Amino acid sequence: MKEEQNNIYDLEERTFQFAKNVREYVKKLPRTISNIEYGKQLIRSSGSVGANYIEANEKLSQKDFVHRIKIGRKEAKESSFWIRLAVPIAEQEKIQTMLHQESTELTKIFGAIYQKSK
Repeated sequence: MKEEQNNIYDLEERTFQFAKNVREYVKKLPRTISNIEYGKQLIRSSGSVGANYIEANEKLSQKDFVHRIKIGRKEAKESSFWIRLAVPIAEQEKIQTMLHQESTELTKIFGAIYQKSK
């Protein structure tokens, strides 16, 4: 249990879990033309949040770090947008709300990192 609690504060793990949860959510979306397109965009942006955080941690310079954090923030905001546009089945609405909240929190976290890094 303690390890699970520590993962909440491990941003690399948290962004990884976010992308995995999004993947499972998208798999269960109704196959409409709009959901297929929204799902593709959502998969890309949610995975990019964590990928950019990893890139930021492997920074070549402070400027590179700040740039990657800004991109991670942008991708988290974009994920929120696609989550809100997708039309889930009724059983998925709770998951949709949870994913939207997580993307909003990630946006705020990346924003705070950016502000402190300037």
